[in-house]
Amino acid sequence: MRIPHTTTGTWPKLAADRFASKIRTGTPDGCRVALLGLPDDTGVSLLGGRPGAAHGPGAFRAALAAFGTTWDGLAGRALDVPVFDAGDVTPASGGNEAAMFETHARVTAAALALHERGLVVACIGGGHDLSLPTIAALAKTTGGRVGGINLDAHTDVRETVGSGMPFRRLIETNAVDPRRFVEAGLGRFTNAREHVEWLSSRGATLVPMEEVLELGVLARNWLDAALSGPDPKKASAFVSIDLDVIDGAAMPGVSAVNPMGLSVLGACHLAEVAGAESRVRHFDLMELSPPHDPSGRSARVTALLFLSFIAGFATRK
Repeated sequence: MRIPHTTTGTWPKLAADRFASKIRTGTPDGCRVALLGLPDDTGVSLLGGRPGAAHGPGAFRAALAAFGTTWDGLAGRALDVPVFDAGDVTPASGGNEAAMFETHARVTAAALALHERGLVVACIGGGHDLSLPTIAALAKTTGGRVGGINLDAHTDVRETVGSGMPFRRLIETNAVDPRRFVEAGLGRFTNAREHVEWLSSRGATLVPMEEVLELGVLARNWLDAALSGPDPKKASAFVSIDLDVIDGAAMPGVSAVNPMGLSVLGACHLAEVAGAESRVRHFDLMELSPPHDPSGRSARVTALLFLSFIAGFATRK
């Protein structure tokens, strides 16, 4: 089955004992999770950042092909979660604002098609602006505002068009309820005062990196906040991880390296808890920029985060 505006994802030769060998590419029938690549970094360039995230999905697939068995050694169970690779959304050409928004329209159409089939959408990017169309697709599917977590060094509520704008647009268009929105891992010197105050005045929960490093990743608490409201059982939520939240020593291949970031273990914990929560309908790993990490370890960490999400998902009923 072809999803709108996508091309088939490219995988290297796969060994039978790798989890990636079990990912289906022909049809989503019987699958529960859809993998969607977002190979575009126009938004990063428009914001003046260093490009390279357009290569994220390809590097992720190559890393996952080489790393990760079908067995969860810690939990003692198989990673028996059927995943459909929906391919990569084809970005619009031009490298300008108009091209970025055309790409967003294509991403929305692709994500909607997957949600309409009842799949949980897991995205690999790509600039963080691409979380705007995917989360908007989730809100459209659910018919109301959603809550969520953004694990990120940056608030990403800029007025300026680019990779730093997604959550401002999502809140302003009533796709995301700011009172059920948690921004965790925020850098001490990476966010403007007006952006912090804009979020705070709307009831969002802001958690600085220092607090996360001291208290740990309070994933369940954050998800409870994202899923609160008059009818929590019917609520839906997203979890977005901007890979620049992870310390640059472990994650150099991102659009903006973090000099004091989260551990890989902390990020994996959130990914696994998100996977286990049945009301999380969207998960993404954004801003993987392979050209800035020739060692390939950033792509491998991204693969580990995805496998952690799948390990959590394996416990869903």
